[in-house]
Amino acid sequence: MLFQEILNEKYRLLKPQFDKLYKTAFANQTHPGDLLLVHQNGFYNPEVFGWNNIPEKLSPYMMGPDMEGHSENTHHSFIGHYVTNNISNQNMNEYLGEVSFNSDRLTEVRRLEALESISVQTEMLIYLKIWEADAFIKTFYELALVSNGQAYNWHFKIKESNRDKTATGNRDEIIRKLIRDQFEHKLPVLYNSFKSAFKTQIRNAIAHSQYIINGRHITLNNYVKDDMSAQLRGIPFNQWIDIFHETIIIYSLYNELLTRILNEYAHLSAQNGNAFEIRINIELPEKKTVYRKVEYDSDYKYWR
Repeated sequence: MLFQEILNEKYRLLKPQFDKLYKTAFANQTHPGDLLLVHQNGFYNPEVFGWNNIPEKLSPYMMGPDMEGHSENTHHSFIGHYVTNNISNQNMNEYLGEVSFNSDRLTEVRRLEALESISVQTEMLIYLKIWEADAFIKTFYELALVSNGQAYNWHFKIKESNRDKTATGNRDEIIRKLIRDQFEHKLPVLYNSFKSAFKTQIRNAIAHSQYIINGRHITLNNYVKDDMSAQLRGIPFNQWIDIFHETIIIYSLYNELLTRILNEYAHLSAQNGNAFEIRINIELPEKKTVYRKVEYDSDYKYWR
């Protein structure tokens, strides 16, 4: 269950940070097209070299949704359906009064606890859909780079196995060190929001079904005494409510930011014959920089 009052409060707190993130990234980008690449998912695709069913020779440097973008669209629909149909205008304190132990209302309290348990487990799935998503992680990584005055990284890659020696990092490392920690000084509220919402141990417990729900409490089965990243024995539902609401607002503002970037570059391209320049920092087979024009279709809101 989502509480409108909590969503509103968190939105008011975080919206200025996302506004500042956008303005900082736009001002600090080392090429005017880098933020466009963030939105359009510039990527390196070595599979191109093996394509023999087309006559022309294509560049491995591409842009577009690719598999992770289409995957994000699928999950966005699921998340949107849950959010739309599970927002309550009820005051949270009133709700907590309804689910608090009362021997005279024991049957009703148990019924509400059961419903809440189902809701929480659906939210756990959404939590994974957000914090595990390749597109979500990549976009924030590139935003952190660009906002810090670094070039867009065409060769970004999430590590999928220990054999992968060319990856940028695994999901946990990228989120904590290459995204969250990059915001600590310039965007401290956003830094704290990521720190509050993204919990490695909780993410892992959900992914591996290592949790128990008893009443309004979640016991985490992956507690490890000597592991500083696995020190939680469990969390009450009230703490989960805060973590999940924080995650949803980050996700909502992330999507608003992408729309803002799209609209800005649509406006800029309209002043230049519906075209815009992007920079490609090539690493293979040799390091060099090239520039290309991309065109915007204003009818379909599509870049090519």
